[in-house]
Amino acid sequence: MIPKRVIAIDFGAESGRVMQVSYDGVSLHIEELHRFANTPVTANGTLYWDALRLFHDILIGVKMAAPNAASMGIDTWGVDYAFLDRDGRLLANPVHYRDKSWEGMMDWVFERVPRRELYARTGLQVIPVNGIWRLASMVKNNSPLLDMAHTYLAIPDLFNYWLSGSKTCEFTHVSTHQIYNPLLGDWDHELLGKLGVPNSMFGEIVPPGTRLGAYNGIPVIAPATHDTGSAVVAVPTTTHDYAYISSGTWSLLGLELPHPVINDAAYEANATNEGGTGNNWRFLKNIAGMWLVQQCRATWAAAGQVYEYAELAQMAEQAAPFRTFIDPDDVDFYQPGDMPTAIRNFCDRTRQHVPVNVGSMTRVIYESLAFKYRYVLEQLCRVAGRKAEVVHIIGGGSRNALLCQMTADCTGRVVIAGPAEATALGNAIVQLVALGEFKDVAEARTLLSKGEGMVTYQPHNTAAWDDAYERFVKILTVK
Repeated sequence: MIPKRVIAIDFGAESGRVMQVSYDGVSLHIEELHRFANTPVTANGTLYWDALRLFHDILIGVKMAAPNAASMGIDTWGVDYAFLDRDGRLLANPVHYRDKSWEGMMDWVFERVPRRELYARTGLQVIPVNGIWRLASMVKNNSPLLDMAHTYLAIPDLFNYWLSGSKTCEFTHVSTHQIYNPLLGDWDHELLGKLGVPNSMFGEIVPPGTRLGAYNGIPVIAPATHDTGSAVVAVPTTTHDYAYISSGTWSLLGLELPHPVINDAAYEANATNEGGTGNNWRFLKNIAGMWLVQQCRATWAAAGQVYEYAELAQMAEQAAPFRTFIDPDDVDFYQPGDMPTAIRNFCDRTRQHVPVNVGSMTRVIYESLAFKYRYVLEQLCRVAGRKAEVVHIIGGGSRNALLCQMTADCTGRVVIAGPAEATALGNAIVQLVALGEFKDVAEARTLLSKGEGMVTYQPHNTAAWDDAYERFVKILTVK
């Protein structure tokens, strides 16, 4: 059989990759063609994504692909968007989800749409990254962009438009913006009206697997364009009783369900419902993830101390356990900057031991992440009425053996780590389903479950983690 090759273009918050995935009827093979930095730009106090530079790198990678590529697809981080004018031109660089424009906007929105109503309409957790706050800020500040905007596109849809000419929005991505109503299956135009956002720019929403057009003769297919949506496609499971952690800059921990869960319990848990493939929903919560270590590492590097991630993990493993805990999702850790100082300030404020060296600081982060994983997992299982016998850690964080073992120990569940390239593989699988190479996602998952590269972590020393967990939970309530 001649292998079918597809191009999977995958963007995270730190970098982008153009990958070539081949399927020969027996196994999937992945090859990195082009990797590039995804560096945001601050101009006049606003933090932007450099959209045109990213598109330029897409084209570089596509040129490096095999000439007989059967299709290409793009996935990116969630929640962000761009505007086109009436002639289809980009009006401005997209604003970054970590820009400060969200500050103060939650109260502004809740005055017009009460918080409980917003959840009932969208089923999304209230967190600073959601696109609704930046839209509301534009309304509040009378941004002229809203008067000029003719088309609203999520970030991957912008790139798809430049490749194919299609001005459509893909379902899994728009479900993260907090302006999509899962009960209506459409944009929530009434919600947008209450906020004063012009309705006319919101166009057709298409499902994963839709053929959008072509670029230089290569069909452009929308995968699950939200990167977590693509990553979950590649969970190597043949059962339903599992949880996943898509581990990267963010840790997205959740369950895959046949329908959204929008009720009082889900609202109290601040859980989110994001669209998935095959009419499934991802019932999850965002956790800060490797962002904390990334920012610490950048601060230490600026001071002349450069550490590789493996070196940091080794130092953390040697540090004393269970001395100090943080809430990884505390608002003080949201902005980029001097993360070690922010962590020390949190510890001082909560009257805990303050970590003084790199190893102890890193251990504080990893232990706290494992505890937050347990806390959120127990919440989600309780609210959804589901059990999770296994935790699948997918994405780049699956290579972190220390955190994987901590997660097994803390949750008391078997952890299966891998594939590390889950997002690109899931992107490719949706394309291959659309091309008829796989019957459905379940067939591809069965194939992945039989492959190599997965590592299993059994829980150990759970009693010590149980004792320390009670202290961690107190930190969440006293901070």
